[in-house]
Amino acid sequence: MTRRRPRGLRPDEKELWTRYTKGVSAGAEALARPKPPDETKPAPAPPDPIEPFTIGQRVRSKSTVAVTRSAGPMAAAPKVDKRILGRLKKGQLAPEARIDLHGMTVADAHGALAEFILRAQARGFRLVLVITGKGDGGDVGLTPVARGVLRRQVPEWLRLPPLSSAVLDVTPAHRRHGGDGALYVYLKRNR
Repeated sequence: MTRRRPRGLRPDEKELWTRYTKGVSAGAEALARPKPPDETKPAPAPPDPIEPFTIGQRVRSKSTVAVTRSAGPMAAAPKVDKRILGRLKKGQLAPEARIDLHGMTVADAHGALAEFILRAQARGFRLVLVITGKGDGGDVGLTPVARGVLRRQVPEWLRLPPLSSAVLDVTPAHRRHGGDGALYVYLKRNR
């Protein structure tokens, strides 16, 4: 197979290229020149100096950050009928659909859960099972690692929009359906 020789530029293309490169070089020169400081803006305040510390010393912070922990899926009063809630706790109701989030990253699991819940509600399902896994809560080596992230995050995601508009109630699953590593999600009727 022989290679084709590149065709040369026509005179109109050469002229266009020359005009284009002149504009680019002028723009590059303008970018290279430093701009004079804007005297209308005040100079930014220097950052606070970092105080020296030793390992193990307690942190003295000027600001406090409030850390909130979820009270779990059963924190609020149940919104489901008592009879249905009793059957859920006994494991007598079978979920109409289920999703297993094991092995997913938080971002992947959040997207998959949202799609699953909204699709299940659109199909008219009322009870679905979300398997999060238990997480071992331990640590690996010398550095503690937060485990069971999905187990903690999924109930929060179900309380926030857009899923909150589809979810009526969330309860821990019966042993038969996964126990502490799964949640029953009771969906609102599709209207």
